[in-house]
Amino acid sequence: MNLLLETVVETAPYTFSLVTVLVVGFIAATTIGSIAWYNSKRPAGWEDKSRPDIVPKVEK
Repeated sequence: MNLLLETVVETAPYTFSLVTVLVVGFIAATTIGSIAWYNSKRPAGWEDKSRPDIVPKVEK
């Protein structure tokens, strides 16, 4: 595994870093967006749905 990572980093040093930053950024954006959506006003038809336990309650 280390040999594979060394080979990838040696041949394209910025590609590995860029992909890592993009993956972490996508996960962070998805998580933050999900929390914001669950804490926002519910769309029509979703008013009586309950909030998942994993989503924290944010006070306004």
